[in-house]
Amino acid sequence: MSEIENQTSPPPVKTKLRYLHWFMWMNIVLGFILVPLIAALFYALTVYPTLPDVAKLNDVTYQVPLRIVTKDEKLISEIGTKRRLPLEYHEIPERMTQAIISSEDENFFEHGGVDYKGIGRAVYELITTGHKQSGGSTITMQVARNFFLTSEQTYLRKINEIILSYKIEAELTKQEILTLYLNKIFLGYRSYGVAAAANTYYGKTIGELSLDEYAMIAGLPKAPSAYNPIINPTRAIQRRNYVLSRMFDQNYITEEEMLAAQAVEEHAQRNGANIDVSANYVAEMARSFALERFGEEALQNGLTIVTTLDSTLQLRANLSVQNGLQEYERRHGYRGPIRHLGTEELANQETLLKALKNTSNFGGLKVGVVTKFTQDNIKTADTLVFMETGESVSLDFKKMEWAAPYEDVNHTGEAPTKPQDVLTVGDIIYLQWLDNQWQLAQDPQTESALVSIDSHDGAIQALVGGFDYFRSKYNRVTHGQRQVGSNIKPFVYSTALENGMTAATTINDAPVVFHDSNLEDIWRPENYSGRFYGPTRLRNGLAFSRNLVSVRLLQQLGVKTAIHYLQRFGFPLEELNKHRDLSLALGSVEFNPLTMVTAYATFANTGYLIEPYIISEVRNFDGEILYKATPKKACVENRCVPGDKLNAPRVIEPRNAYIMTSLMQDVIRIGSGRKARALNREDIAGKTGTTNEQKDAWFSGFNPNIATTVWVGFDQPSSMGWREVGGRAALPIWMEYMQLALQNEPNVPFMPPEGLVNIQIDPDTGEAVPETTSEGLFEIFREEFAPIVPAVSQKQIQNLTEELFE
Repeated sequence: MSEIENQTSPPPVKTKLRYLHWFMWMNIVLGFILVPLIAALFYALTVYPTLPDVAKLNDVTYQVPLRIVTKDEKLISEIGTKRRLPLEYHEIPERMTQAIISSEDENFFEHGGVDYKGIGRAVYELITTGHKQSGGSTITMQVARNFFLTSEQTYLRKINEIILSYKIEAELTKQEILTLYLNKIFLGYRSYGVAAAANTYYGKTIGELSLDEYAMIAGLPKAPSAYNPIINPTRAIQRRNYVLSRMFDQNYITEEEMLAAQAVEEHAQRNGANIDVSANYVAEMARSFALERFGEEALQNGLTIVTTLDSTLQLRANLSVQNGLQEYERRHGYRGPIRHLGTEELANQETLLKALKNTSNFGGLKVGVVTKFTQDNIKTADTLVFMETGESVSLDFKKMEWAAPYEDVNHTGEAPTKPQDVLTVGDIIYLQWLDNQWQLAQDPQTESALVSIDSHDGAIQALVGGFDYFRSKYNRVTHGQRQVGSNIKPFVYSTALENGMTAATTINDAPVVFHDSNLEDIWRPENYSGRFYGPTRLRNGLAFSRNLVSVRLLQQLGVKTAIHYLQRFGFPLEELNKHRDLSLALGSVEFNPLTMVTAYATFANTGYLIEPYIISEVRNFDGEILYKATPKKACVENRCVPGDKLNAPRVIEPRNAYIMTSLMQDVIRIGSGRKARALNREDIAGKTGTTNEQKDAWFSGFNPNIATTVWVGFDQPSSMGWREVGGRAALPIWMEYMQLALQNEPNVPFMPPEGLVNIQIDPDTGEAVPETTSEGLFEIFREEFAPIVPAVSQKQIQNLTEELFE
């Protein structure tokens, strides 16, 4: 019986094996089915709900830099940490999409977000070559990562990336996904998106690129630093050629096109934004405005600030300031080369170019090195100069004859007779393009400022805060408080008209000594010429800028009266109160050029005080207007609605403005600004200004629509030289600018207002004379202040009296 039982019971070993197999299968089920199900359930309940909503991609916003443009939409500056030029899909060239798909995701239009064939290919490349050329991530996966995830290398992030990719594919079209990708990817040098990269590396718009350039940009997403064509050109070319081969494999290009593009030498260079107009002082003003009004986000929200600048006038203003300061340099002699290179440095062109490119240059100047003279020690020898651009140019000695050695602002050494008196081989020098040729120049030590405004509403047409913003960021137009000298005199004379005087009123131009308690010591003002001219009509006193006439005039008016009146022109009372003495008549007060041009605009617009402004409007990235300027406007020719809050206030009567304009026209016709007659205009008026020891030179002038002020001087006040008066240092800059600014302005005289009469006067006494007097001249009077015309003149009476007693 026991034998039979032993035969029917399973052996103990087999039973154990059966249980072991069952346990193993249960583990397999748990490991490969149940655990993943539990993990998936856990993920679905805890992680999935926290994933971002991909629908937000329908309304995505990019970090786009602040753009600053002129009123005619010319680019002044882009400011922001990221350079980006977002594009719509239809704006992206087909070659760009072909290149990026060949490089990053050749099955993009076939897969649903994850390309398992692509992942397999990447693994195969890694196994067979040790590195992978193509990535396992699809473009959709990269969009998920770039917009929603971090670059953290974890399995969870990869799972999230895959899930988000499917969600994105369900929400967006392929074209929308590709557009997001091409606008978002980082491509080096703060450039995000292919449009920004096209500009950064090639200085072109995306539509202007060649096939090799598209392929180069398409190769960057994988590793922007490693494949940077500027830093690593060899690796970049290898990557570019790989992209081109993939494009050929995908039948996007022919073999001939591929080979031709692969043969192109790499030529990328780092470029900034395509700036149309240099106006960096204005760019900084606009940046400050944006930050103050919109906060830090203004620099990344794609705002466009439209300034009031006229691009053509701004370019001319830049050039006028640069030329004016170079002319000053030529009047005062040559201070020598920047530095000198030895024979070994001259022999090595690579070293030579590096030395030139490492030399700072500003204000449109270029750098070059003297390499030889065409002839020895003769006046007709030309100087050969190798420039930083790699070209060689010849300098004409006739344009170098100014370069006597500089000694001080009033003296130079002997004039050169040949080029070798000025330069030697190895000298690194500055060059200026002038009169269609390169000429010797130097970095000016003086500075200048120019501001030009529309006299009707204060819109700034051009603004130059200095020779070069990158040499000095100090904006002299808005912050340069300097003594204004004789530029203040028209406002003192206008005070006289307001108080009943006329252009024919005479003031004695004679020596005078003042014991003024507000002045440090005895004060003996003098005319610039050192001469005295006796009784002088106000018209001539202003035309010839007679200091003693202005001082005596202010003495008659009273300083208190003048200060009260000058406030009408926008002059700050705080500064006026610092000079409550007769020195005010000669411009001891300190104002910046913007304050001065605003005051002069009051004469130009017949008597209204306007407020200068530089920001016209601000638009968001979609073109919606966020801010629009509403300037007050001068009510000229009755073009305004009475009571409108946008009417600028009238501060002086139109007859006062017209007579003062007439006086300032004589400044140009016969006086200190007569150089401006070369403009051949009937509609300009202005006034020079010079301070003690010629530390500051000014010219402010206008026509009925445009007012412009120019200042020249050293930043640290010191004499520019005894001849450097306003009519010499500042007026030529004003003229060069206004020649263009007035080009489209009708050349017609200023229109006189009602209530004026012309009466013949004696030019010596200013008194009215009979109409039959041959020696008389006509003067303008307000009707209520017009003198009575006598039947016999005072001179005729005097002559008769002398005859009676002979």
